[in-house]
Amino acid sequence: MNNLANTTILSNFAATGSLEVLHRLTGVLHLPTEVYDEILAGQAAGYAFYQNIEQHIYPFNPQGWLRLVTLTDEMLKLLPTLTTTLHRGEAACLVIAKIYGWGFFTDDKAARRQAEAWGIKFSGTLGLLLVAVQDGALTMEDGNRLLQQMIETAHYRTPVTDLRLLLFD
Repeated sequence: MNNLANTTILSNFAATGSLEVLHRLTGVLHLPTEVYDEILAGQAAGYAFYQNIEQHIYPFNPQGWLRLVTLTDEMLKLLPTLTTTLHRGEAACLVIAKIYGWGFFTDDKAARRQAEAWGIKFSGTLGLLLVAVQDGALTMEDGNRLLQQMIETAHYRTPVTDLRLLLFD
């Protein structure tokens, strides 16, 4: 299944130097050009973890696993139906996911509510970390260490600070 990510997901993994974990989990990951604009704004604001991110983005790198996607006319028509509390990147992800039937990675509460209303499959940073542990890409200890780094470095706000709390017996 194709998936999109908003800026927060990328920030959490980039700020901790763990984009390769995200890549292993998702393979190709799509970014609306609106998300890329937010990344450029982050670079301009001095967020060092976005430095050289273009090496992961197609078309800047022909082997890039982050793929830019633009809104079609049909998608643009959907944008005004979304709440104004959404950032441009989240709104773009939502309309692309709705039209193409793709999944969406976000931690934004309003975006998750809209995804649910539109029947879009979604997950967030915690879900991705949990899958990384369950698939063996990370040990539980490494997953929790990465989560802690995201909290400290990326200022990730989460109700859970131990991935073990998300496992069912």
